[in-house]
Amino acid sequence: MTEPPADPRDDLFCRRLSVEQVEEGHDLAPKFDADGLIPCVTTDHASGEVLMVGMMNREALARTIETGEAHYWSRSRKQLWHKGATSGLVQTVVEMRIDDDQDCVWLRVSIPGGASCHVGYRSCFYRRVPVGKERTAGQGLEFMESEKAFDPKAVYGDAPNPTQL
Repeated sequence: MTEPPADPRDDLFCRRLSVEQVEEGHDLAPKFDADGLIPCVTTDHASGEVLMVGMMNREALARTIETGEAHYWSRSRKQLWHKGATSGLVQTVVEMRIDDDQDCVWLRVSIPGGASCHVGYRSCFYRRVPVGKERTAGQGLEFMESEKAFDPKAVYGDAPNPTQL
């Protein structure tokens, strides 16, 4: 088994030693992918609505644990991202869970203003893809939120949009 890279926050994470330890034990032993990332599903703590899916590196996961506020690794910006640091819509962690094989994180969060999407909607999942019998020829995405929770131009100004083409 290879050792994870040295990091001052390593005392938060245990080495993965056995399936039993990972699946049934009390050790936090996250499995990061080849790029050093672990996916994170983020939901509203009250409604259960999915707000976003992001990626965390070791530092983002450690900072989230240490601060109680969501941190992610921005793949588009290639930097640590404290969610809401610019907009003021900081995600306060109400509960953090990790899945059975510790390769995915789930955050239940509260957010002032109730919005989490940089486009201005409450959830990053503001559009629906019709499938099966619901789908008709030429049909596109269906908007599930009729109004934005905030004006992104007013909040972010001239900051570069993180969406990559």
